[in-house]
Amino acid sequence: MIPVRQILTPDDLSRFLESSACTELLDFLNALNDSIIGVKTTDSIEDSAVVKKLLALLDNIRQANEDIKPLDTKSRFGNPAFRDFYDQCEKELPTWLADIVPAENIEEVATYVQESFGNRRRIDYGTGHELNFMAFLLCLHKLKVVQPDDFRALVIHVFYTYISIMRGLQLTYWLEPAGSQGVWGLDDYHFLPFLFGAGQLRTHKHLKPKSIHNAEILDEFSKDYMYLECVRFVNSIKTGSLRWHSPMLDDISAAKSWEKVNLGLFKMFRAEVIGKLPIMQHFMFGSLIQFTGSGSEADAADSCDHGCGDHNHVYAFGQEFPDCCGIKVPSAAAAAAAAAQADDGANKPRNVFTRPIPFD
Repeated sequence: MIPVRQILTPDDLSRFLESSACTELLDFLNALNDSIIGVKTTDSIEDSAVVKKLLALLDNIRQANEDIKPLDTKSRFGNPAFRDFYDQCEKELPTWLADIVPAENIEEVATYVQESFGNRRRIDYGTGHELNFMAFLLCLHKLKVVQPDDFRALVIHVFYTYISIMRGLQLTYWLEPAGSQGVWGLDDYHFLPFLFGAGQLRTHKHLKPKSIHNAEILDEFSKDYMYLECVRFVNSIKTGSLRWHSPMLDDISAAKSWEKVNLGLFKMFRAEVIGKLPIMQHFMFGSLIQFTGSGSEADAADSCDHGCGDHNHVYAFGQEFPDCCGIKVPSAAAAAAAAAQADDGANKPRNVFTRPIPFD
């Protein structure tokens, strides 16, 4: 069964938020979070046979990224070679999943993996795509392919490897932040590594949320905690202080404990990711994650008159263009990567930007 979109109206979203599908998704996320409280990224965690297969799947995806080189477009927006990567993975995923997922479920499960890479047409990525990877893991859990004993490794090894691969895609193909403001991510793209990272730090006796402002602490402990690594990454590709380029992260650092950060991010995820129609109108449902919407033109042709082209739109009062595809925003990762490139082997950076990169 190929999953299809079901959340097309505000009423659909309201009903989804009260549905069993929403509950099982949040319960699964909460169980994953609980499994890694106090656990370092560098801790020794035994991988089951299925976790090893999932890591092999991710290795195949990473290799596809390495094999398909970006085109020299001299543009600060998304690189068209991403579409070649996307198509290659779409072709190979049924084979890559064959020894992980029952044959009758491969098509459905592969859809969530495919959607977790980003949008093929817009060449962008956001928290909705990240959510699809969580949906993939939830499908494996519902199929009893993975067990609760695997949850710690699913987060620390599988999910974190996925994030590493996505960073590679963002830097290779300069994926644009989905939506006109990086959607709802704490950086331009991601939310969940911050949530899980705060869970890792909940029992730490010395590191506090305000520690993210200390460069030495980030250098020393980012290898052990996802949250600190994410902050370090953001600092590496954006100029200026955290307060200027990532005000939400700066605000969160004022919390008194990592427990408050962790629980607050969980509430924020429900409100600002799965509670937002511009994100959830793209999420798909099938036989494993079930929800039935109003059926309002769910199969209508996906097109628009301003170039985003692969979906119908939900307009709010006073909104000229939908949040999901408003103003194209160049990637800060693209700016950092371009600055590191040189023309004709020279040592000076190639100057491809005519104006500063906007930040959230």
